[in-house]
Formats: sequence, structure tokens, C-alpha cells
Amino acid sequence: MTTESRPSNLNVPNALTVLRIIMVPVFLVVLFSNPDDFGWRIAATAVFVVAILTDLADGYIARKYNLVTDFGKLWDPVADKALTGAAFIALGILGELSWIIIVLILLREWGITWLRAVIAKHGIMAANKGGKLKTVTQSVALGLYLLGRDNLPEWLSLVALIIMILALVLTLLTGITYIFSALKIRREAIASGTRRK
Repeated sequence: MTTESRPSNLNVPNALTVLRIIMVPVFLVVLFSNPDDFGWRIAATAVFVVAILTDLADGYIARKYNLVTDFGKLWDPVADKALTGAAFIALGILGELSWIIIVLILLREWGITWLRAVIAKHGIMAANKGGKLKTVTQSVALGLYLLGRDNLPEWLSLVALIIMILALVLTLLTGITYIFSALKIRREAIASGTRRK
């Protein structure tokens, strides 16, 4: 019986996940300091992009060096939702994105995060490829919107809108697949008579 099978939760990928959570209030402070000033908008977008890049980095490092942990599987999506959720709500407050889009996306995001926590007693529901594509699409759309569509060339403003609509569609579709995945995990756990402590 070996003790080396599970990596420690104290590792670089998990530290980056925690850092991303810490960057959320920093991002909001910068964004709302002077939202009408393009320089401040660039700064806020830069903080957002750096935070998003920590997501790419922690996933790559975790897989490359076999540092995938249950903490990371559970809290990495939470960190993502905190960051993107803050950006969506901020854009709503600034009147730059429809609240209908925001509510639909956030209901799905927070609902699936809650579902992950509930299903954790049966097994960890890790992000799938569709979920990752959704996250990338949301991130690109948010990055463009955070710069301020009025500050963008007309063609790029249209691109931002199209990407945001695509992000909404992907968000809703992947939400459905996660529900089916959660039901499968629960069904298999019950069938095998196992339950995580």
C-alpha cells in the first residue's frame, strides 16, 4: 500500500487558484475607480486577463506535473465563476450588458457550481472540453466588453457582441451536459454502493 498516490493540496496550481480569487476584488476596484476613463478600463481589463491566464497556467501545471487534486477540481471552477461573475455583474451595473444575458449565464454558472458541491459526496465532476471552450469564449467576450464597446472600432464591437451571444449559447448547452454528468455520477455511485467521506 503506497502513500504517494495523492499529491498535496499545497502546490503551485492550487496557489494560483487562490490568487485568482484574491484578484477579483482588485479587478473590481480598478474597474470602478473611473469606468469612463479608457486608461482605467485598459488597466481593469489587464487585471482580468492576468487572472484568466492564471487559470490556464494552473491547469497546465497540474496536468504536466501530476498535481491534480480534489481541491483544484472543486475550487478552480469556483475561482473562475467568482472572476467571470464579478465581470458580468459589473458590466450590468455599468449598463453595458443586458441583465437578461447576465442572469441566464450566472444562474447556469452558480447552479452548476452548487451541483458540483452537492454531487461531491458521490464523485468529483471535473470540467469537460465543452466547459473549457465555454470559459474561453466567455473570457474573450468579457475582455472585449471590459474595454468598453464604445471604445472599440465598429467591427470589433460587433465581434464582441457575436462572441458574447456564442458564450451565452455554449454556457446554456454545457450546463445541460453537466446535469446529465452529475446524474450519471450519482447513479454509478449508488449502484456501486460507494460514497465519498
